[in-house]
Amino acid sequence: MKQITVMEKYPVFTIEIAKNETTYNNVDEIITYLKTQIEAHPVAVVIGVFDHYAHTSGLKVGEISENIKDAKNLICCFGKVLPKPEVLGVRPRSFGIAEMHKSFVISFLEAPNPDANAAMEKWVKAIANK
Repeated sequence: MKQITVMEKYPVFTIEIAKNETTYNNVDEIITYLKTQIEAHPVAVVIGVFDHYAHTSGLKVGEISENIKDAKNLICCFGKVLPKPEVLGVRPRSFGIAEMHKSFVISFLEAPNPDANAAMEKWVKAIANK
């Protein structure tokens, strides 16, 4: 797992997992696994799934890299305190899961909560389970 800066301002954790390094066969199976992890967490809650691939491919102006076969976001929240209204601007969390031809790319924006980052990183690394 590595941390990169996307578009020169967004701190993102990302990992590429070869399909032969995991027992998961598609994006939906990875989402099911991550949902299980979120639901078992004492604070986190699943909000929903956004089919980014379907949305973008359905737009007249939509463009998708030819390398991407599927792409969805799993949206969740780790918020256990709400100290000021501006915190809402950095919530909720989202796992981006993209299926490529020979791999999966999983990414998430760095959270202001180090415990949330640690949990998300642990869950994502466990996808490489072979």
